[in-house]
Amino acid sequence: MNKKMLFVFNPKAGKGKIKTNLLDIVDIFNKGGYEVIIYSTQKPRDAYEKAKEYESKVDLIVCSGGDGTLDEVVTGVMEVDSSVPIGYIPAGSTNDFANSLFMPKNMVEAAEGIMEEKLYHCDIGRFNNQSFTYIAAFGLFTDVAYQTDQDLKNILGHVAYLLEGVKRLFDIKFYHMKIQSEELTVEDDFIYGMVTNSRSVGGFKNLTGKNVDMNDGLFEVTMIRQPKNPLELQEIMTAMLTAEDNTDMIYSFKSAQLTITSEEVIPWTLDGEFGGEHTQVKISNCHEALNLYLKSTKDEDSKTTGFSALINKKENNNG
Repeated sequence: MNKKMLFVFNPKAGKGKIKTNLLDIVDIFNKGGYEVIIYSTQKPRDAYEKAKEYESKVDLIVCSGGDGTLDEVVTGVMEVDSSVPIGYIPAGSTNDFANSLFMPKNMVEAAEGIMEEKLYHCDIGRFNNQSFTYIAAFGLFTDVAYQTDQDLKNILGHVAYLLEGVKRLFDIKFYHMKIQSEELTVEDDFIYGMVTNSRSVGGFKNLTGKNVDMNDGLFEVTMIRQPKNPLELQEIMTAMLTAEDNTDMIYSFKSAQLTITSEEVIPWTLDGEFGGEHTQVKISNCHEALNLYLKSTKDEDSKTTGFSALINKKENNNG
C-alpha cells in the first residue's frame, strides 16, 4: 500500500448519512491500495485548509459533503496550482455538481467509482482572485443556500430552500449593471444573474439551458432583467422552467470570460457560499483545470451531452 489519500468529509451534510457508510467507504479505499488519512470537518473552511495542507503529500484527495465542501477542496487545490486528482462522494441536500456529472447517489457506489481512477478534466471558474466549481450568482434568492440553517436543510431538504426563498418574493431588489464580454455588451437593471458550469441549479435541471458541456471552456450566462409588471414576471418564470430562450427579459449566452460592473456594492454567492461584496467582478473559465476521478451512472444521458465521448477520448489518449 504505497499510495496516500486525504479523505475529508462534512459529518453534518445530508442528515449525517456518511456515518453509516464510513467504514465501507474506507474499506473500499484500502482495497484500492490507498493509505487513508481521515478528517472530519469541524468548522467552515476546514476542508479548504486541509486540501492546501495535504495536496503535495497525497496522491488523491476525496471529499464528501455538499457542494460547499467540494468548493472548499477545489478552491484550496486551485489556490496552490496543484494537479492532484479529486474524488467526490456527494452527501448534501442538493448536490448540483454531482447531479450535473451523473455521479452515483449511493455513497458506496461513488467510492467504488473513484477507485476506477478514470480522469475527467472539468472546467473551473475564476472569480476575481477566488475560485468556484459550478456557479457564481447574485440577486434574488442567492443567499438562501448559506443563510438556511444546516439542521433545517437536513430535516426538510429542498423544502427548506423553498421556504427561505418564499420570504423574499415580495422584496425583489434590482441592480443596475454593465455586462461586458466578447459575445455581448449590455447595460440594464437586473434582479438575478448566474454564471454557471452546471446542468442543475438549486436542484432544478435545465435552468442553465439544454446543451451544457462541462469541459468546453465556456460558461452558461443567464441575466434576468427587472420585471415591470406581473406579465413580465410570468414571462421570466415560464422561460426559466421550460429552458426556452424566447423572451427579451432574459439575456442568455455562452462565454469564456466576462466583466460585470455596478455602482452599488453587490453580494455574490459562489457554489452556495458567500462570495463577498463587489462593484466589479471578472469571471474567467479555467478550461479543464480540475482533475476529477469520475464514473458516470447515466450513459444514455451522457451520450447526448458528449460526456461519454469525452471520457472515452481521454482514456484512449492516455493509452
